[in-house]
Amino acid sequence: MIFSVITVCFNAGEKLKNTIDNILDQTFDDYEIIVKDGLSSDDSLSSIPKDERIKVFSEKDAGIYDAMNKAVSYASGDYVIFMNCGDAFYDNDVLKKTAEYMSDNPDKKIYYGDAFFCNAKQIISQPKEITESICYRHMPNHQSCFFERKLWDDDGFDIKYKIRADYDFFLRSYFVKNIRPAYLGITVASYEGGGFSESNQKRDKEEHREIVVKYMGEKKANHYRRIMRLTLQPLRTWIAQKSIFAGAYNSLKKSIYR
Repeated sequence: MIFSVITVCFNAGEKLKNTIDNILDQTFDDYEIIVKDGLSSDDSLSSIPKDERIKVFSEKDAGIYDAMNKAVSYASGDYVIFMNCGDAFYDNDVLKKTAEYMSDNPDKKIYYGDAFFCNAKQIISQPKEITESICYRHMPNHQSCFFERKLWDDDGFDIKYKIRADYDFFLRSYFVKNIRPAYLGITVASYEGGGFSESNQKRDKEEHREIVVKYMGEKKANHYRRIMRLTLQPLRTWIAQKSIFAGAYNSLKKSIYR
């Protein structure tokens, strides 16, 4: 099996069904769906369609990243992708296109693409190559990343991070395991935004700072932080997330990346 599509949930309501229905619309069928539920008290699990590709595990966990780690332990696909409740594949051929690219470009460990940000109504373009500078700034949305399942054989998400555990995992893969992710050249996912990180920006910044220093060192992390300030990164982020400006901004960014 090539893909395990993982959805973790807790009292997700209709969003869980919407995400599962979207996954089931994929034209490529060599995949399974792993639903890791944190003992929901609503009736969201009862809305899951009956399909042999869907495996549901309901048990206590210590938060979203612990749930994601547990879900990977139940997965049997070569690659995993995490789709939050309310998120969706951008079109019905995403898995088909990804499998074809993987066949032509094997053993890259991590594959990533673009994502459609629903709040800004824009596709957020990613660079063709992940560099140290890109690593400092951000990682591609985990909804648009396919990770080799074997990466969890050694370690998984560090659950001490409540917001940035996926970022820590990505940088650990890049700097410690020397993995160079491959760009798919497609839009993989549509995501809502407005999650825990956006309502806890102080902790988000603290975790980012700790992680970049851990993998880059204090001197290099300070160097990239100065660059971000000089290039008005906070203002650019604000512009990118406002629908009135986002189209022009992301078109410019896309032309730079290409």
